[in-house]
Amino acid sequence: MNQIKKLAGQTAIYGLSSILGRVLNYLLVPLYTREYLKTEYGVVIEMYAYVALLIIILTYGMETAYFRFAQTENDQKKVFSTAMGSLLLSSLIFLGLAIGFAGPVASLLDYPENKEYVVWFAMIVAFDAITSIPFAKLRQENKATAFATIKLINIAVYIGLNLLMILAAPYIFRSDLGMQGGLMDLRPGIGYIFIANLISSGVTLVLVLPVMAKMKLRVDWHLWKRMIGYALPLLVMGVAGSINETMDRPLLKYLLPGSLEERLAEVGVYGACYKISILISLFIQAFRYAAEPFFFSHAKTTNSRQTYADVMTYFSAVCGLIFVAIMVNMSAVKYFIGPRFHVGLQVVPILLIANIFLGFFYNLSVWYKLEEKTLYGARIAILGALITLVVNWYGIPRYGYMASAWATLACYATMAIVSYAEGRKYFPVPYELTKILGYIGLALGLYGVHLCLPENTNFLGHLANTFLIFVYILVVAFTNKSLRRYLPGKA
Repeated sequence: MNQIKKLAGQTAIYGLSSILGRVLNYLLVPLYTREYLKTEYGVVIEMYAYVALLIIILTYGMETAYFRFAQTENDQKKVFSTAMGSLLLSSLIFLGLAIGFAGPVASLLDYPENKEYVVWFAMIVAFDAITSIPFAKLRQENKATAFATIKLINIAVYIGLNLLMILAAPYIFRSDLGMQGGLMDLRPGIGYIFIANLISSGVTLVLVLPVMAKMKLRVDWHLWKRMIGYALPLLVMGVAGSINETMDRPLLKYLLPGSLEERLAEVGVYGACYKISILISLFIQAFRYAAEPFFFSHAKTTNSRQTYADVMTYFSAVCGLIFVAIMVNMSAVKYFIGPRFHVGLQVVPILLIANIFLGFFYNLSVWYKLEEKTLYGARIAILGALITLVVNWYGIPRYGYMASAWATLACYATMAIVSYAEGRKYFPVPYELTKILGYIGLALGLYGVHLCLPENTNFLGHLANTFLIFVYILVVAFTNKSLRRYLPGKA
């Protein structure tokens, strides 16, 4: 009981930076989808899809390896120094290569006149990779407040610069105040978004320097070989996972029929609607930040497997609640993106359920991490990547971005099912499948009821939507009375 409360508390603190921070960042989506055309926003979506993949490659599983070896090795300073030194060296090599080949890479991406995009994003990825180990150290030491503070500063700088360069600066220049140079020399349009990200990542790197400075950056190559042996399967899994999460956007660009502008417009629509589904992944991200060190640190405690099962049940209940809350209020939620992007809203429920299955997979992945069978995790992720690539390759030319949404669901559902089946062989956990799947089924059922009701955006309509949410909460409480034990004051 106390362990669950501790996890909930850590999730809340990490949520301050991950959920609140990403919500604030998410609030830029209305700005982007109203300020930029669908084609322009498609470029933004595509570039950040590549960033997600590159960060996985450039950190190569070393973050999780650090968590593992910090628990098993006597000299934690040596573990940190080895991981930090490894990432610092590889990041600098990557940055040099990216700057040297910026022109050819930009041409390959069909942006030959914007090679600065390649340089900017190479710096962003390198900075983020270098800071990953200091952030992991803060998490491993349960310094959630410091972690959250730095993350929030990063978000504040990023949002502030976006507002300055996209809204304030053009207004000032249009006012003919005689300002020349400075911001006027920056490329207009979407380049402002990229520059804001670069500066905020640089600020974050400066803020974590004190964490890095406490340790000597000396790589123990014997330890490094063991860490990289543990991490490489996670790298494969991470690359496959990134393909599953983000590569549908670039695939849309290359597989859809029509001109480059038309294809980028479709990428922009799909990417904007995908942002709505990210509402549920905000909770999942905060949960992951707290759960990963929690699972490792409680692996040898009494009843640890029952604790993991309880966590999964409550996780499912919360995800179902978020799904119902979003879908029955879609008439309001949809205005987070510009009206020109509403044509793609039909992908949202599919992507929400897909992200729930991804959350299930994260919960179920505890077995191969604790049993040091990360190769199994890599195999499962590769299977998911194959499903993603095959379904997108076949479906996009025929069904457009709807195929990408269904591919995402098929991928994550398969990964969760396979992980559960394999986990029962090596690390059986008494998951309550009836409740877990029942909560999601209940959420889908209530959404179905909502679709059958007359479309009504007045008071009665909102009252009906609230009633459906209340029904979900009541059913969850009725079927899982033990949940009350984990509420404040119920110990």
